[in-house]
Amino acid sequence: MNSLFKKALQDLEFDKICYQVSVRCNTDKGKEVAYSIEISSDFQTIEESLNKTSEYLSSFENDNVIPNHGFDSIDGELRFLGIENTAIEPTGFKKIASIVDQVKGHQKFFKKFKEYYPTLNTQTEPLEDLSFLKKEIDLIVDRFGEIKNTASPALADLRRQMAEVRSKINQSFGAALSSALSNDYLDEIKESFIDYRRVLAVKATYRKKVKGTLMGSSKTGSIVYIVPESTQRYFRELADLEYEEAEEVRRILIVLTDTIRPFKPDLIKFQDYLVGIDLIAAKAKFARDINGIKPQLNTNRSLNLKDAFHPLLYLQNKQEKKETFPQSIQLHPENRIIVISGPNAGGKSITLKTVGLLQLMVQAGILIPVHRTSTVCIFDRFLTDIGDNQSIENHLSTYSYRLKNMNQFLKKCNDSTLFLIDEFGTGSDPELGGALAETFLETFYEKESYGVITTHYSNLKLLANELECASNANMLFDNRTLEPTYQLVLGEAGSSFTFEVAQKNGIPYSLINRAKKKIEKGKIRFDATIAKLQKERSKITKTEDRLSKEAQKASLESEKLERLNSKLEEKLKSYQKLYEYHSKMIQLGEKVDELSEKYFQDQKKRNLVSGFLRLVETENSKRKKKAAPVIKKERVEKKALTSEIKEAVETVKIKAATSKKQPPKKILPKPVDLKVGDRVRLEDSRSTGTIDQIEKGIATVNYGMFTTKAALEKLNKV
Repeated sequence: MNSLFKKALQDLEFDKICYQVSVRCNTDKGKEVAYSIEISSDFQTIEESLNKTSEYLSSFENDNVIPNHGFDSIDGELRFLGIENTAIEPTGFKKIASIVDQVKGHQKFFKKFKEYYPTLNTQTEPLEDLSFLKKEIDLIVDRFGEIKNTASPALADLRRQMAEVRSKINQSFGAALSSALSNDYLDEIKESFIDYRRVLAVKATYRKKVKGTLMGSSKTGSIVYIVPESTQRYFRELADLEYEEAEEVRRILIVLTDTIRPFKPDLIKFQDYLVGIDLIAAKAKFARDINGIKPQLNTNRSLNLKDAFHPLLYLQNKQEKKETFPQSIQLHPENRIIVISGPNAGGKSITLKTVGLLQLMVQAGILIPVHRTSTVCIFDRFLTDIGDNQSIENHLSTYSYRLKNMNQFLKKCNDSTLFLIDEFGTGSDPELGGALAETFLETFYEKESYGVITTHYSNLKLLANELECASNANMLFDNRTLEPTYQLVLGEAGSSFTFEVAQKNGIPYSLINRAKKKIEKGKIRFDATIAKLQKERSKITKTEDRLSKEAQKASLESEKLERLNSKLEEKLKSYQKLYEYHSKMIQLGEKVDELSEKYFQDQKKRNLVSGFLRLVETENSKRKKKAAPVIKKERVEKKALTSEIKEAVETVKIKAATSKKQPPKKILPKPVDLKVGDRVRLEDSRSTGTIDQIEKGIATVNYGMFTTKAALEKLNKV
């Protein structure tokens, strides 16, 4: 682990993050590696590591599930491969075959879905294809880890002979057992096993009656165990065959080991790959549990954490069903140092630890629980001074230890350093210690380091306000309920609310007043002013939230009214066009009706044609005044008019033809039975209307958009 990060890892409890990752690993080697995750300062390495974890995390939400990566370690087998004339056990070959098979499965999977997992795919591309090794192993070792009979012709022959000898052993033992039983030489148990051999359980009084090799006796001595003489000969033959089998198996395993030995470097890479993918999967599972995401990395030295959660606190509160308060904080070249003040137990330290721990996690390739628009940069050094670091071993007080630590800070800090100091300046006389802390802060500022500190010292708050690239921040405190709100506000210092917190914890008010009198009035006024500013800031924040909500609501209402107004305008325009169109059609219809009426009366065809042509030419002259696109648009609308005109002309022709054949007759009024409310249609017209009024044989007909008057005899009831 990089020594530049060692103390930061301890102070920020990074080991607990490693533990959370470790318990989510599937393999023992993965768990070991999780406890030694490296913190990197290389931008490309960090980007690639975060991408791998982010891609694996995405597999939890889609159907392209990444194949299993669990495996048994082959460290022992790899050691054997480094020694000549050694043989790996059959179970070891099965572990090697499993690793080769899993890596091959990953190569196929990531190649198929490289659009989804581009970074993970590049990790498998350099790995060789060793699937032929698995085939070699499968020819020798079965799925139970035993050497197959077909591993070699000699082994097959030996095992055939061994099977025959075992059969003869059983036959000869069965014959001896039957003979001993018939002579009543055996005890009730009849037989037993000693050293994997079947033996006769002979009564001690008959041991000389049964020929064979004595293998032992019972505890009481009443039973002796004998291998029948006929069976013993076959046992010796079987032992010889077993020795030859063992030698043949060893020879086969040595040959197979020699086949695999040249690929030891590849097998090491295969195992390292599976350990790496196990670690990536564990990081992804941890990210899923804390809602972690990959923030944007930048090289412009800008750190912007939005809605950031302390991951360990988040997990604990999640388990206890408590609320966790997120914080937002920014560090950039124009605001490199933030001084956080506010009451004790208000969240200052946890905010400082959140910034540091999340930065360490990013540089370790672990996703962090922040808003997706968050951005982070990379630091080369982490310097931390958090908690009570009293050193009993070196007989150092807290302040002495902190001074020693500050000395290291001053030596190591540069423009690529992130320093985190909790309760800066404490441990000594407030005025003297505060002055020294102020000098330290000025030095950090001059070296352009980035940092977050927490303090109660007023001089540090004033210095942060005076420095151009530093700023104050405070943890809000509700002075009405005397409870912290755990909200960080950038831009202004915070009051420690010393007397308010004391009152909340039951200190008598009289003692608090006596304490106030012992302090300089200026100090009290300064602290009271800060507290008042915080109170006003809280009110302003609430007012801003309320106004923002009202403005948002008004904006939505305005948009709604605009949409409604737009719809009404469109409808009004369409109705206006429709009204103008119908008015025009009525005018044309009336003119055509007049021409028809004149022709009906005088039967002069020339007047009819000339009148009709004048009507058409008048309409065409109007069309010429309009632009071509408008005419094209209205052609479709006026097809209906053309159709009506054609019908009118046809009607006129029919009337003309009829009038030529028959002389005009006197028109007699037809019987009228119409009343108000009837639906009627004018003769030779398709439009229908409703009679609104009848007066002296004249009806007022309502067509919806307009009304007209007509004689009752010219109306037909619909």
